[in-house]
This record gives sequence, C-alpha cells and structure tokens, in this order.
Amino acid sequence: MNYTLHQLMVFHKIAELESITKAAEQLFLSQPAVSIQLKNFQEQFDIPLTEVIGRRIRITAFGREIAAAAEKILDEVYAINYKTMAYKGLLSGKIKISSVSTGKYVIPWLLAPFMRKHEGLELSIDVTNKLNVLQTLEQNEVDFALVSIKPEKPETEGIELMENELHLISSEMPAKKNYKMEELNHLNFIFREEGSATRQIMEGFLRKHQVKAARHLELSSNEAVKQAVMAGLGVSVMPLIGIRNEIKLKQLHILSVAGLPIKTRWQLIWLKNKSHSPAAAAFIHFIEINKSKILGTDFFPV
Repeated sequence: MNYTLHQLMVFHKIAELESITKAAEQLFLSQPAVSIQLKNFQEQFDIPLTEVIGRRIRITAFGREIAAAAEKILDEVYAINYKTMAYKGLLSGKIKISSVSTGKYVIPWLLAPFMRKHEGLELSIDVTNKLNVLQTLEQNEVDFALVSIKPEKPETEGIELMENELHLISSEMPAKKNYKMEELNHLNFIFREEGSATRQIMEGFLRKHQVKAARHLELSSNEAVKQAVMAGLGVSVMPLIGIRNEIKLKQLHILSVAGLPIKTRWQLIWLKNKSHSPAAAAFIHFIEINKSKILGTDFFPV
C-alpha cells in the first residue's frame, strides 16, 4: 500500500463530517481535490470505505475502522511535530475551539495575533449553534468555547471579552422614530433554528412582551436570516456585530423599540478545573493581557 499522510488526513476528515463539501471547506481544498484524494485512497483497498445513500456519503463499517486507525497515525505525526518544535524552544500543540455562529465575527480577531506569534501551533475551529457548542465543551472535545451567554451547565470558567448588542432589524427604513410593542404583532418574524443562542434571546424578548410573531420562518444560520431580512421576508432580532456593514450601506435598518437593544457579553469559556495544555494556557494568558487592545473601539465601528 502506498497511501500518503495527506490521503489519511483527507479520509479522516470525510469520515468525521460525512461530507466531501464540508471536508473541503475545513481542509481549505476544492471539492474535486478532496474527491480525487478519496478515490486514490479507496483504490488501495478491496473493501468499500464509503457508500452513497441518496445524495449523502456514508462511511462503511470497514471505513470506520480505517478512519480510527488514520486518527491514531495522524496523532503520532502531530506528536512528532510538537516534539520537534519544543526542542527548538517554540510553543507547539493544537488548540480546539467551538464557537457559536455569530462568534465567527469575533474569534478570528482573537486568534490572528496569537497565531502570528506562535507559528508552530495548529488550530481547529468549529462554528455551530449554541447547543452543539455546549455539547462539545461538556464532552471535553475542545479546549475553549466562544459564547454570548454563559451556560449554567456545564460548570465553566472564562474571560469576558466585549459587549454583544442585539437589535430588531428590517430591510425598510423606519416609518417612525419609535415603535410600540403592540405594533410588532403585525410584523413577520424570521427565527434561527432550535439550539441557537440568538433564537433563545429573541424568543425570550417576544415572550416577555407578549408579542406573537405573525409568521414563523426558520433558517439555520445568521447569514441566512440576514439575507432573508434584506430580501424583505420579515424582521428579526440579530447581533449588531454581524450586520454592521449592511447597516452602513443602508441595506438593513434598526427599528427602535422599548426593551431593545438586548445586551449580552462575548465570553471565552472552558470547563471548570480543566487541565490546560501549554498552548491553551498560553492562549488564555495572551487574551487576558491583550483583549482590550484587540477588541477596542476600533474593532466595532458602526
């Protein structure tokens, strides 16, 4: 057999995500490139590693065993790289972070200066909804989670980063300076999916003020909600950090309503009493010292 480490890495990612498209995105490769690597890898085995059911790729039982073996091999390779970097006196290791979807507007700014300072580090970021973020954190699959609402469970420690504002937004210019709460009953609301922190906040606001959404449209990402609002399908409560450019360009408008904006705080959290790797401990120290500089007023001009 002549399979390469690159093929092992590609197949392991496909097995993890059960998607060539998602694997390509996370590996920063094109879909055809990933498909070719999978084909070349499969040709070295007489037993199928994958099968296509409907339009989805599924990993066979044999494929699962090969993926588990690939993970062990890749871990050993990473360990060799880490030891090499350590002997050079450089910080090495891998940091795993799970972030709520809107956190994608925050996390790169925290990581970029740290990664430039420590080029020997490897980084894994999973951007998903709050429910999945907390599951991976509780199962100790990640070093850190980025959230806008600190959970009651699991028990965590963390660093507060910056304020998060949520506003009611529309594609149309406000017809008046301030809207009364009862007027919201006549608007079509667009919701995030179940498990989203933004949806949790929005539903809490509507419930508190006894507002009943005229129509319930549900979408699976803040980007999809933003596009739907811009298309005139309805209004939504969204974090300002994700719509600042559209506000500047007057593609979206903030509707002024009593009780808004809702304010939470972005927080980098980890399991209480977690034993951090040297890389993770260094990242905590870096954020504590530099968060004000990184996330100052220049970061969020609206």
